Amino acid sequence: MEPLIALLVGFGGARLTGLAGVEALDSWQPSLRVGLALMFLLTGFAHFHPKLRADLVGMVPPALPRPDLMVTATGVLELVGAAGLLLPATARWAAACLGLLLIAMYPANVSAARRGVAQGDPLLPRTLLQLVFIGAAVLVLV
Repeated sequence: MEPLIALLVGFGGARLTGLAGVEALDSWQPSLRVGLALMFLLTGFAHFHPKLRADLVGMVPPALPRPDLMVTATGVLELVGAAGLLLPATARWAAACLGLLLIAMYPANVSAARRGVAQGDPLLPRTLLQLVFIGAAVLVLV
């Protein structure tokens, strides 16, 4: 739920800033980029927090090798993608890559839901949140 809150607060705060006269945030799309970047900063840093990292490593499907390395790599990609969202020249590429990353990481959500790891969230809420995040990335992309 925290990533969704970060997305909404980041978007809302950026949108209010734009409405207050900050020209760089004068429409919904740059504000959405800020919200999405904030969400990926939150989730990216979670990959390196000791307690949260253990949960994320546990989410990786058992058949995949080196779950610790996968969590590190996806965390770095999320942080780099968040930075890319904030730069107008790279925002579309970052959104496309992050959208693909979300799709690639979805099997970990399925695996975690089926095995009851990482707080044991049911699959439907995980899927709906993933669709919201992918939708936000697509909206930045178009």
